[in-house]
Amino acid sequence: MLDLEVVPERSLGHEQWEFALGMPLAQAISILQKHCRIIKNVQVLYSEQTPLSHDLILNLTQDGIKLLFDACNQRLKVIEVYDLSKVKLKYCGVHFNTQAIAPTIEQIDQSFGATHPGVYNAAEQLFHLNFRGLSFSFQLDSWNEAPKYEPNFAHGLASLQIPHGATVKRMYIYTGNNLQDTKAPVMPLACFLGNVYAECVDVLKNGAGPLGLRLRILTAGCGPGVMADAKVRAVERNIYFGDSCQDVLSALGSPHKVFYKSEDKMKIHSPSPHKQVPSKCNDYFFNYFTLGVDILFDSTTHLVKKFVLHTNFPGHYNFNIYHRCDFKIPLVIKKAADAQWEDCILTTYSKWDQIQELLGHPMEKPVVLHRSSSANNTNPFGSTFCFGLQRMIFEVMQNNHIASVTLYGAPRPNSRARAEASAH
Repeated sequence: MLDLEVVPERSLGHEQWEFALGMPLAQAISILQKHCRIIKNVQVLYSEQTPLSHDLILNLTQDGIKLLFDACNQRLKVIEVYDLSKVKLKYCGVHFNTQAIAPTIEQIDQSFGATHPGVYNAAEQLFHLNFRGLSFSFQLDSWNEAPKYEPNFAHGLASLQIPHGATVKRMYIYTGNNLQDTKAPVMPLACFLGNVYAECVDVLKNGAGPLGLRLRILTAGCGPGVMADAKVRAVERNIYFGDSCQDVLSALGSPHKVFYKSEDKMKIHSPSPHKQVPSKCNDYFFNYFTLGVDILFDSTTHLVKKFVLHTNFPGHYNFNIYHRCDFKIPLVIKKAADAQWEDCILTTYSKWDQIQELLGHPMEKPVVLHRSSSANNTNPFGSTFCFGLQRMIFEVMQNNHIASVTLYGAPRPNSRARAEASAH
């Protein structure tokens, strides 16, 4: 049985690890994978057709804990303990829930101190006792006495004293005063772990197509003296087609991984007559997992030739390998009715039918992409479809969401690319 420390408005933690509000989804999953012998039977719950309409949930069924992540930014928003009999809980080092100590209203009052009277929700038949960043829910049907309501209380809720002996059914840790209105906080300093993260990624374009990326990067101090200068910094970095790998390393730092392409499965779709001629050396990717970006370099010139932006939607084969890249692609669309030009923006959350309305329908049929590992030749999520428009390839999932966007263009001199980018 897990023995966990409750920190209101911040975290639920163990001696060796901690689930902190604002933590990225990938870090929480990494903790679960590292301690898989202790934390077992974890479920990933999400909406397959409408993944942005519901929180993404990690359900620790053996321990009675749910971790609720914001569907858009994929950071931890709420920690719910829904079965207190499966876990030990303490506050400031003192237990208030164990096999020997029942989490009664008296015990909660003793451990956490005074707060406002309980609030009764008739629809849920639960009493909620609220502290800042922490709520306890008590079940009504376990009591013999009916609650005494105070009249004229707003929204049909009644403020009352919770009967003695009532035990906690659920506990919630969140940010702010109201569980219903809470949002995932910014990522805490403790979660940076020496990495850099992309707050947003803007695609730089001109009339012909993409030129490069402008990344707004978040970083925290690391190494000696980190606590004395512990704050998050935001910096902007621009990367263009035709930049060298040294340019990219100077702007973004070392990649998490370098991947050399052993084969090009898309080569068969090229119109070039020499497409079947094998290359003597392989192109290679810089994989920046926490940025949600891959950068492809030409094996001969060592210059940038492609960018891949990952959306990290659940239900995709690469889910949880990359953090979500929150990108924006500016477009200038000509309206057919009055021949006026209109500025539009494609984002990580745009659906394929919306994109087609802006860019038009592709002339060619999509390329069907079926991913599978060499060890296990199965993919439970099914195929995706790749459509090419305006030097961009959109990988579309079966629920109409975008799994990734690949930007490509001929390498060009850096000075020219920068001049055109700054002009636009």
